[in-house]
Amino acid sequence: MPKTRKPTYEPSPCVAAAMRKASRRLAQLYDRALEQGGLRSTQLTILYEVDRRSEAPPTIGELAGVLVMDRSALGHNLRPLKREGLIDMQASPRDRRRQHIVLTARGKAKLREVWPLWEAAQRRFYQVFGEAEAAQLRATLLAIAGDLRLANLM
Repeated sequence: MPKTRKPTYEPSPCVAAAMRKASRRLAQLYDRALEQGGLRSTQLTILYEVDRRSEAPPTIGELAGVLVMDRSALGHNLRPLKREGLIDMQASPRDRRRQHIVLTARGKAKLREVWPLWEAAQRRFYQVFGEAEAAQLRATLLAIAGDLRLANLM
């Protein structure tokens, strides 16, 4: 008697696993769109957040907090951006030990160059998922990212 095969896709009850799958799918979409601009979605996010804070440039710790990212992982992601001249580190005028991340002129130009590519990926996501659904998803994800109770479960 032949055995019945399990389906190749079984939903997991794990929220983190579902989130990682969705995150990888979205990263693939945005990374493909940004590829011709020479950036990955993670790099664009960093450049965008640094640009948004240009009036008060963030330290690595501050930017890591905004991105909900480990400082060492952020440092790893900053290296190629610095090497390519897209960001720079400036010493704080009050405390020379504190380094602030700033976007260079080249970084600002790169951001302007790739922004239409990002917009195309965003439109594609809206077409597939729906604008209202995307807005709700974004609100839910930002609520999760900003909930400090989840950072301190143990």
